[in-house]
Amino acid sequence: MSQDNEQESHFFAHLARMKLIQRWPLMRSVSTENISEHSLQVAFVAHALALIKNKKFGGSLNAERIALLGMYHDTSEVLTGDLPTPVKYYNPEIAKEYKKIEAAAEQKLLSMLPEEFRQDFAPFLLSESAHSEDEAIVKQADTICAYLKCLEELSAGNHEYALAKKRLDITLKDRYTPEMDYFLNTFAPSFELSLDEIS
Repeated sequence: MSQDNEQESHFFAHLARMKLIQRWPLMRSVSTENISEHSLQVAFVAHALALIKNKKFGGSLNAERIALLGMYHDTSEVLTGDLPTPVKYYNPEIAKEYKKIEAAAEQKLLSMLPEEFRQDFAPFLLSESAHSEDEAIVKQADTICAYLKCLEELSAGNHEYALAKKRLDITLKDRYTPEMDYFLNTFAPSFELSLDEIS
């Protein structure tokens, strides 16, 4: 099946394992969420935020590139696992050391690709190479997706997510941008409704 001069790569076999890594590992959830599902939602939301910024608030972002950044933003977790946010940011030293672990995992993942493709994937796999404005949009999308998960869980009667939502309310205020505000006002309320109510 493979030609002799082509080396096998484990890159996509690793990415396929994103579906095995559960998010919110310390929380009791009505519906579980893995990082593959989360990454797709972040890509959707980041793409929308970029378009909103461009159309309504004078931005000139590449929305498609930002969607790809969202898709790949958690890929290093196939090597590190998902460390819960309260642990990851417990203090600045832990956060700093974890960033180093993430960077090493990103490099390891990149090294799994055939060499001729590494330059093409590097902008999406390596946090350090992302444009700061693009990265900010992906971070906003990541926060919004966590917030939407809280709304879904709370609307299903799961009060386990009440404190997480309060923390995220503060984070969303701290990271406020007009495009985030627009997205939350336009799209977030539906996440508290039943299927019949949104149909």
